[in-house]
Amino acid sequence: MLVEKVKGALRLAAANASALALGLSPGMTLADARARAPDIRVVTHRPEADAALLKRVLLDFGRFTPMAATDGPDGLSLDVTGCAHLFGGEDGLVRAVAARAGGVGLAVRLAMAGTPEAARALARFGRGGIHEGDGQSQALRRLPVAALELSDKETQALSRAGLKTLAHLADRPTAPIAARFGAAAATRLNRVLGREDARIRPERPVPLISVDRILVEPITETSDVEAVIDDLLIEVMDRLDLRGQGGRAFQAGFFRLDGEVRHITVRTGRPTRDAAAVLRLFRERLASLARPLDPGFGFDQLRLSVPVADRLASQQRGFERTPPGAEDLGRLVDRLTARLGPEAVSRFQPVASHRPERAVRLIPAALAPAAVAPGEDGEWPDPDPADPPLRPLQMFDPPQLVLATAEVPDHPPNRFIWRRVDHRLVRVEGPERIAPEWWRTLKRPLEPTRDYYRVEDQEGRRFWLFRSGFYGEEPAPRWFVHGVFA
Repeated sequence: MLVEKVKGALRLAAANASALALGLSPGMTLADARARAPDIRVVTHRPEADAALLKRVLLDFGRFTPMAATDGPDGLSLDVTGCAHLFGGEDGLVRAVAARAGGVGLAVRLAMAGTPEAARALARFGRGGIHEGDGQSQALRRLPVAALELSDKETQALSRAGLKTLAHLADRPTAPIAARFGAAAATRLNRVLGREDARIRPERPVPLISVDRILVEPITETSDVEAVIDDLLIEVMDRLDLRGQGGRAFQAGFFRLDGEVRHITVRTGRPTRDAAAVLRLFRERLASLARPLDPGFGFDQLRLSVPVADRLASQQRGFERTPPGAEDLGRLVDRLTARLGPEAVSRFQPVASHRPERAVRLIPAALAPAAVAPGEDGEWPDPDPADPPLRPLQMFDPPQLVLATAEVPDHPPNRFIWRRVDHRLVRVEGPERIAPEWWRTLKRPLEPTRDYYRVEDQEGRRFWLFRSGFYGEEPAPRWFVHGVFA
């Protein structure tokens, strides 16, 4: 028995089957319970410990289906559509779930039905079991109206009206029920009777592709783990090929005999269907884990899923032996990311901003680029190979102040001094006027307008200069060098 203090009195919070058989029930005071059964054993109720245990069980029961969610403080809801064949059918699946729960010391009642609410009602207010078709409908009709889990006042009102089972409500139109007890009661009735379906909201995002391997004998050796991952990768790549996609992230789930679950994810810089390359990434990741993968008494199930994928068209290789340099760079980035972690390797991503210093940002190299329209964040414009670069590769943050002169105010510069070196300009191109971002003035003063120039001095060195502000305004304009062209 579990007891908790309610308004200064100790009351029963939960009772097992033996206690219920003695006439004890939750809500009864501990004094009344001891008067009926003096030898009962009581333990202080700890809801937070129950919630932590339920979370652990939820992770472990993810071995049966990725679509798993908690159902109240003491239940789990599993969407096993398409999963029963892995366990020899629905009967085998139910036996496997019961055996798994019994192995960790849980007393459970299981029900399988066409909708989550129907299964919940059959498990909590019926005898459980597997139900479908007319058998499910008949079993639901026999349940008491308490299976709707309405408020105590509404349940009592239904009973006083002679509506004691769901059969009494199922044969009546729902409009009077909604008018008397509210739309929520009618909706709840339709869902419990299986007329309306509400999908399970899984605790973890459902991957695009997921394959499992249930092992007859648990494995503990790293070589065996890698062999299973290799087999799963081949199956995953075949499914990706059918979808015309390539994986950007691959997650391996390791289910231990004792219920511990570990997930390890590797990411790639570009979509891929190369099983051998992804296997190498998993080897790198497993070898560099801060907390090594501990098999305990062994893994009895492994799952490989693809949470992120992008479109990848099939490509025909040429006759060259050496792959293109871009692929070599991508593989290097993937290996460094797997070994050092996703935050250790970064790449530049363009940002829709007029200010050059805000036009890029660093993001983890393994992250998939956002699907955006041209000109928005995440896409580089295609340069014209016949034109010189519009932006230098080397930029200064912040821009460096210089002394510059021009023949006429508001004209291009003909000379500037930077780092005590006098640069006389022989070629000037510009200006490129960049106005301030007015929406930023809500938090800070308006920044001056900039006029950018690409300039070249007498020694052939090329710079990117800009004038901040206009002549005749306060404060007076200043010149800055913002970058150097290679």
